[in-house]
Amino acid sequence: MKKISHYYFSLGLWLSSLLSCLATTAPNITTDQSALLSLKAKITWDPHEILASNWSATSSVCDWRGVTCGSRHRRVTALNISNLGLTGTIPPQLGNLSFLMSLDMRRNNFYGELPHELIRLSRLRVLSLGINRLSGNIPPWVGSLQDLRYFSLRNNSFTGYIPPSVSNMSKLETLNLKFNSLQGAIPMEIGKLKKLKQIVLDFNQLSGFLPPGLFNISSLEAIALRSNSLSGSLPSSICPRLQGLTWLDLGFNKLSGVIPPSLSECSKLQVLRLFENNFSGVIPEGFGNLTALVELRLARNNLIGVIPEGFGNLTALVELGLGHNDLDGTVLTVFD
Repeated sequence: MKKISHYYFSLGLWLSSLLSCLATTAPNITTDQSALLSLKAKITWDPHEILASNWSATSSVCDWRGVTCGSRHRRVTALNISNLGLTGTIPPQLGNLSFLMSLDMRRNNFYGELPHELIRLSRLRVLSLGINRLSGNIPPWVGSLQDLRYFSLRNNSFTGYIPPSVSNMSKLETLNLKFNSLQGAIPMEIGKLKKLKQIVLDFNQLSGFLPPGLFNISSLEAIALRSNSLSGSLPSSICPRLQGLTWLDLGFNKLSGVIPPSLSECSKLQVLRLFENNFSGVIPEGFGNLTALVELRLARNNLIGVIPEGFGNLTALVELGLGHNDLDGTVLTVFD
């Protein structure tokens, strides 16, 4: 009997020790607090003293400015410290916010590289780090954030290539990397992003051909690739799958060939910019059917022929640019 009692006593001690250990090692709100205090410690300039005065260990993390906690687990699910003028670096401890679904740090002065530990933010749906001073390469591990819907690193100083691993973010709807110093080709794998609505890569140093798979993503609403060094021609059947496309900006590149007549099948187009390229041939007659157009810019190409009379149907048009081509006809007559 004594042996049995001793056994249960020992088992109780072991279970008590195990539970105590789990309580101290399992991530909880204290882990989240520590991660955010690590971020606060990396801030070298807080012009409005928002974090300095509000992020205090003596108050609940869930009451801190910019912090949102889930109602069930009371863990940090969203962090929004955008537009605060903060200067500093992103600490690796931020990767410990294991329940985080939205991280918005845009419009500050964060600098340095993205810490690898952010790969642990497996629940992340929104990653918005645009308009900062972040640098280095876009790390391949971003492709592991497979729940991402919105990914923006716009207006930073990233260099190198767009990693093909971005194609692993199968739920991605917005990819915005404009105003960086990215080079190389747009990954062919980009066509795997079947839920993509916006791809915005303007003002980089990208080169090579347009990925054919890009024009097979039926969910696309905006393609913005302006001011790069992209070459090659547009696919002849560009619009059958892009019925929701409203914005196509390919200006300031090195694209050539004819403007595909099938572009006139993108009936929802509001902005079409093909200026400053090497397009040749005539303006497709069917462009007169693009009655939703607000802006049409075809200037500085090698276009010839007559301005289509169908342009008179473009009653919503606010801006029209056709200069520096070899076109015949009078715009005023077309719109009379």
